[in-house]
Amino acid sequence: MSLLNPSKGWRSSSSRLLALYSSLFVAWSCILMGVLYYEVSGYLSDLSRHSLMQRQHLFQRFDGEELVEALTTSMTFDMKGVDAYGLFDEQFRPLSGPIRAVPPDLPLDGKIHALANCVDSDDPKLPKDSCDAVATHTEDGRWLVLVRANGSLFGVTRIIWHALLWALSLTIIPGAAGWHLLRRRPLRRIRGIQASAEAIVAGDLTHRLPLSNRRDELDMLAAIVNAMLDRIEKLMNEVKGVCDNIAHDLRTPLTRLRAQLYRIKQEAEAESGYAVKLDDAIAETDTLMARFRGLLRISELEDHQRRSGFLVMDPLPLLRELHDFYLPLAEEGELQLVLDTPESLPWITGDRALLFEALSNLLSNSIKFSPPGGEVILRAVNDAGSTRIEVHDSGPGIPLAERDAVFQRFYRVDESDQQGGFGLGLSIVAAIINLHGFKLVVGSSERGGARLVLECRQQLMPK
Repeated sequence: MSLLNPSKGWRSSSSRLLALYSSLFVAWSCILMGVLYYEVSGYLSDLSRHSLMQRQHLFQRFDGEELVEALTTSMTFDMKGVDAYGLFDEQFRPLSGPIRAVPPDLPLDGKIHALANCVDSDDPKLPKDSCDAVATHTEDGRWLVLVRANGSLFGVTRIIWHALLWALSLTIIPGAAGWHLLRRRPLRRIRGIQASAEAIVAGDLTHRLPLSNRRDELDMLAAIVNAMLDRIEKLMNEVKGVCDNIAHDLRTPLTRLRAQLYRIKQEAEAESGYAVKLDDAIAETDTLMARFRGLLRISELEDHQRRSGFLVMDPLPLLRELHDFYLPLAEEGELQLVLDTPESLPWITGDRALLFEALSNLLSNSIKFSPPGGEVILRAVNDAGSTRIEVHDSGPGIPLAERDAVFQRFYRVDESDQQGGFGLGLSIVAAIINLHGFKLVVGSSERGGARLVLECRQQLMPK
């Protein structure tokens, strides 16, 4: 059984929380910028209008040549392209100033108005974009037009806007870097927890979830799970110890019982009914002893300390040896045993004798349940850099509802089957596969029988 991969990217809780916080921060920053921009724009607009109104009231105090002199003097201090004026007679003919025509959209009411197009002129010193303008009727009957471009004062607004954009970008960049760093550490810890959990799922109850020095929520959860594992391991060891002791202790009296029955049989007449009953009793005793041997064998395989003897090996010689070993048995049953392998296979890590035993069990079952004239195929392929071993047969197959149960101890697909066996062969196979960290999948063969697939992709590194 394999666990789900740790969440990546936006799927992890830490990534989502950090992304939510960042989104809220950016949203509130945008709102702050909008409010600040609106307030500053309104303030500068009022300031511009107030300044233009002061100029209007100032020039209203002059008339005649004094007005022309005051306007000419003001040009020395005005910003080029920002402030401008034009003095016209009663027929709106230009008299003085850079503005040579009254803007057509400007009402002649002495009030300040905002114009979209200020002055229609090729002079680069005159404001051409939006501006505030006012037309004043002087005491001597002339018309004075004053304009002030909005761009100059709103340049301050642009500075504020650029500053806020820089501040936002300088906040987002460290925030994104912090998000990346902050989500990596929890994911790294989750991967460590997953590695330990996979070892526990594989049957090694000595593993515990890793703890850090932070004593945070993950450590609290890991400590709770470790306490549960301590209790489970203790109970499992107690149950396992009782079963192993029963199986071990009964071997001696069963051996003695068989020896006594055999002696009695030797003393009885060969053709008597008494001798036949003794043969049956001896056969039943042998069956009991074989079952106890199988239980002790499974218990031995569940001890993960045997992994210390694992070696890296080439599976091809093992498969050829299996084929040669079972070929006579297949021919005796009028079956065709086919070995289908490439020239080379990825090497695997494991115990050669145990793998031979597991594959022998699978092959012998396929040969036993295939009818005469059938076919059994032992196939190996390179599956994306790892070895996959398959056993196909033309027998009755394994029903879909029973494919998981066949690996349980003493389970038999057909209880009325008379071909021998008592439901421990595939349990031993499952124990060997779990010891190696491999995966065994039961399916249907294209030949109508069972298809047993051994995926030799190492789920866990051997201890």
